Amino acid sequence: APSPCRRTTAAQPSGTETPLLPGFTAAPPAAPEEIHPLKEQPANGSGEGHAKHRKAFPVIGIDYTHVRIPFEISLWILLACLMKLGFHVIPSVSSIVPESCLLIVVGLLVGGLIKGVGEKPPILKSDIFFLFLLPPIILDAGYFLPLRPFTENLGTILIFAVVGTLWNAFFLGGLMYAVCQLGGPGLNHIGLLANLLFGSIISAVDPVAVLAVFEEIHINELLHILVFGESLLNDAVTVVLYHLFEEFASFEQVTILDIILGFLSFFVVSLGGVLVGVIYGVIAAFTSRFTSHIRVIEPLFVFLYSYMAYLSAELFHLSGIMALIAAGVVMRPYVEANISHKSHTTIKYFLKMWSSVSETLIFIFLGVSTVAGHHYWNWTFVISTLFFCLIARVLGVLVLTWFINKFRIVKLTPKDQFIIAYGGLRGAIAFSLGYLLDYKHFGMRDMFLTAIITVIFFTVFVQGMTIRPLVDLLAVKKKQETKRSINEEIHTQFLDHLLTGIEDICGHYGHHHWKDKLNRFNKKYVKKCLIAGERSKEPQLIAFYHKMEMKQAIELVESGGIGKIPSAVSTVSIQNINPQTLPLERVLPALSKDKEEEIRKILRTNLQKTRQRLRSYNRHTLVADPYEEAWNQMLLRRQKARQLEQKMNNYLTVPAHKVDSPTMSRARIGSDPLAYEPKEDSENLPIITIDPASPQSPESVDLMSEEPKGCGGLPPSPEEDEEGLVMRVKEPSSPGTDDVFTPGTSDSPSNQRMLRCLSDPGPRPEPEEGEPFIPKGQ
Repeated sequence: APSPCRRTTAAQPSGTETPLLPGFTAAPPAAPEEIHPLKEQPANGSGEGHAKHRKAFPVIGIDYTHVRIPFEISLWILLACLMKLGFHVIPSVSSIVPESCLLIVVGLLVGGLIKGVGEKPPILKSDIFFLFLLPPIILDAGYFLPLRPFTENLGTILIFAVVGTLWNAFFLGGLMYAVCQLGGPGLNHIGLLANLLFGSIISAVDPVAVLAVFEEIHINELLHILVFGESLLNDAVTVVLYHLFEEFASFEQVTILDIILGFLSFFVVSLGGVLVGVIYGVIAAFTSRFTSHIRVIEPLFVFLYSYMAYLSAELFHLSGIMALIAAGVVMRPYVEANISHKSHTTIKYFLKMWSSVSETLIFIFLGVSTVAGHHYWNWTFVISTLFFCLIARVLGVLVLTWFINKFRIVKLTPKDQFIIAYGGLRGAIAFSLGYLLDYKHFGMRDMFLTAIITVIFFTVFVQGMTIRPLVDLLAVKKKQETKRSINEEIHTQFLDHLLTGIEDICGHYGHHHWKDKLNRFNKKYVKKCLIAGERSKEPQLIAFYHKMEMKQAIELVESGGIGKIPSAVSTVSIQNINPQTLPLERVLPALSKDKEEEIRKILRTNLQKTRQRLRSYNRHTLVADPYEEAWNQMLLRRQKARQLEQKMNNYLTVPAHKVDSPTMSRARIGSDPLAYEPKEDSENLPIITIDPASPQSPESVDLMSEEPKGCGGLPPSPEEDEEGLVMRVKEPSSPGTDDVFTPGTSDSPSNQRMLRCLSDPGPRPEPEEGEPFIPKGQ
């Protein structure tokens, strides 16, 4: 046996020995591949004498295995970006086919090409999907979530997300179990738990597919937030049901206690995910308070804390999607108040870019995985799954909407219900959950994946391609791109305060009351801790105005109108760079209780008298002016007098064609009564009444008292027949009567015909037509 202490080493030549000091041992012999740093090596060989392959060029070579993984990842991302670019370059295609459909087709083609050349196409693994591709999409949706419509419709969204998903899962699972029992020998071995697990996987609406389709059709904000909010919040139900049935499948017997604990786990998963997201959101907001000197790393905190919230939730099997949404919603108002505008722009565009690339890769890999995966096609199972999915969705929406409309002020119309039911798209989340199934407990995994891919392709291709023409056909209200204004913000806050006050007066603590309580708590405590500088005390309207001012300035710069921008630095930038010192608050004199009560009594008494003394303006209850009526009467008299003067001048200066004066008419009758026989009422002569107050003035001529003799059925007297035109004195009107608006004899139809006669006599009618000598007018 060799001695443990050797006096020679492998590096020394044989035959030489080196004495060692007492208490020290020699180093172990060097491995064949190890090279002593001080030993001189051969120029073109190894220490053992094996010659190395000589390259044509000493430096240049090919080593694909060294860069294979990042190179292929870059190629896939480049392919996704080129496909997205080509999709938007060709508008004729984008107006007909949704982007998600084209990307799946591209994935199918690429997967078939890879398989055709003898290589194995890559499959969308669940770990890659859930850990790297899904978080950017959910963070983008949660960070830029329209908070006001989301909170106003939170009850409706929760009912659709929780009750609707549970209904779809159990309804579909139960019916598929019945189909498996009746479907023949190939399906009899599939038990109830496996079918319920399959129902929980396929029942959830996918947020990626909903975003991809609904953003292209520009549906109105209410329908978009209902369907998209449902797809976000049903993740907790899907996670609970999936893990619950997966655990139950390994149990020999499921007890009632297991079912109760599974029901309670829903609250743990959902509320636990929200709590994790809130904690990380508060930490991110607090960290951003101290980044005023290092603006470069501000966006990195947002991304890291959000991703840590997702990973922490997934660590404990909580809902990672709800954790991401909660983190984005909580941190955004405080982070945006602390970070600079450049950092805000970086966060916005990086999230949009990241989520867009992830969404494109997901749909491409869906197509590639369809070609690469193992499939087992069963007509009965696949067709039943597709049919029952549609039936369960329609029934769930109709029943839940009937219940929801009993409590909603703005009801969901039948058109809205149709779009909600038709927009329940499935996507990559269902595929990834199905891919995670273990062959050990679920031998029918390939058949489940085939049915899931069929449902995904049907919803994305058929429903996704037809929803746009259906929206146009049903004339569903679309989203209107409007810019928010200060006026709108003021009225919105005014209505919020008004509704809160009404709820307080009625004693009804609704959501406006609790919203106001939360805003007060946020303003009094939270903002002071999470927002740095004077921005913590800045009113909401001022902050909104600063945001609008900065946005308009950026739009002006982008449009080329930089010369119009003043040279002064924006207030927001100054506050972000150099926080100003807070001005000293003015000390108000303290008032005693008696003095304050006395002031209130004086104000109350004076304000009450003011309200009694002054009347508010109302155009429906205006007091009539006593002089206005007389003034209007005088104006009417003058106007009518001018009209009469003009008519009389026309009558006297412009002779009529075949109309004789009354004297000539009587002379002709006396000379030849047989040739010219007038009618009985042809002797009626006009009477012009002159006001004795001013006979010379033309204004005194009253048109209303001008009437023909014999009017009203009274026969003319012989004296009047001899006199021709008679001048009568106008009788004074009795006090209290209106000589303008009171109807008199001048309002008769014969008088109106007389007026038309004086203005336009017209040609003489023939005697046999039965008309008088003085024409009645047109």
